[in-house]
Amino acid sequence: MKKISNSTWILIAMVAGIVAGFFLGDKGAVFAPLGDIFILLLKMVIIPLVFFSIIHGAAALGKTKSAGKVGIITVAYYMGTSAMSVVLGLLAGMIFKPGKGVEIPESLMTDASKYAENAEIAGFWETLMGIIPENPFHSLVSGNILQILFFALFFGIALSVMPEEKQKPILAILDIINEALIWIILKILAIAPIGVFGLMVNAIAQFGLDIMVLVLVLFAVFTGTLGLIHFVGIPGLAMLLGGMNPLKFLAGMKETQILAFASASSMATLPVNKKECEALGVKPEVTSFVLPLGATINMNGNAMLYALTAMFFAQLFGIELGMPQYVAIVLTSVLGAVGTAGVPGPALLSVAVLAAAGIPLAGLPLIFGVDRLFDMMRTSTNVLGDASCAVIVNRVLSEEKAPAGSPESVAAES
Repeated sequence: MKKISNSTWILIAMVAGIVAGFFLGDKGAVFAPLGDIFILLLKMVIIPLVFFSIIHGAAALGKTKSAGKVGIITVAYYMGTSAMSVVLGLLAGMIFKPGKGVEIPESLMTDASKYAENAEIAGFWETLMGIIPENPFHSLVSGNILQILFFALFFGIALSVMPEEKQKPILAILDIINEALIWIILKILAIAPIGVFGLMVNAIAQFGLDIMVLVLVLFAVFTGTLGLIHFVGIPGLAMLLGGMNPLKFLAGMKETQILAFASASSMATLPVNKKECEALGVKPEVTSFVLPLGATINMNGNAMLYALTAMFFAQLFGIELGMPQYVAIVLTSVLGAVGTAGVPGPALLSVAVLAAAGIPLAGLPLIFGVDRLFDMMRTSTNVLGDASCAVIVNRVLSEEKAPAGSPESVAAES
């Protein structure tokens, strides 16, 4: 008898959690600690995993002349695809008008001022300076992902320019640490079905199934737009820029997408994403650099949802948006998505996007209440985007190293 995979158990646990939540009602909250423990275990290894992976990846790439180009290509790709996702979200909102005819019940028309404190939007220089850590150790303790990335990149590049005899012992230690962290997170993922069951039962117990009717149209538009990005846009870019057959690419990333959907955590998928990308032919030094960076700053699905949510509430409250509001939505969605941690959680950046466009915050509890369902879907798209970037960067490096007309160069084109 064929053994049931962990990904299949996760899907079974999700369905079981929804059914149990429906029948148990408020009593289902008793299972909440199972989900909370699972998420805490994931968070426990996120910071060290990102920190050491980025150092190791930067040190490996820094040995080549391509390091600067790889960094520029990676960041430009992530920012560019996020911007395109935002535009698609705005267009979907304009065409399908998900906020028309939807009413928010009085029970949810609560005072949204408690969210306003999250809506402060920093200026360009404040944002830039906020990425530079004053004290890297404080950044590690506080979990400031962007500051950790900044320091880890510098540290990794610094290692790469040192004499090889000095590099070797440090890189050997980094290898051991990375292997240990991957072992830990794989063991945590072994209990993922239990954690996912607890998360789903609690979500249904808290918000019920009736609330889903209120955002059914928004959910349908979001699903369709995300599907366009997921099954057409990202595989298309992997084919055009990475030379990868789109069907082969999607099939090769199956386990990563299922795990991302179930856990709603980009970081949690890193070991599986790395394994599947390398099975597709991507070099380990590329996956070690591109994937942890993408798990932090590449949030295509999030950026699209922020824009679509803004359109939804603008239509709900009968607000006509002009060009200044659209520009504000695009900039805030893209920059906000860059700073979104790759772990499950409510879409607090939606607050900043709405505030930037002058849209009332009163209806936000609707989105916050069901964000878990949106989160699972957009995370699957986010990690697929990370993998597509790894495929593209790998091709750039292969073409640089292989002379024109050589077997390696021909293989890179196929």
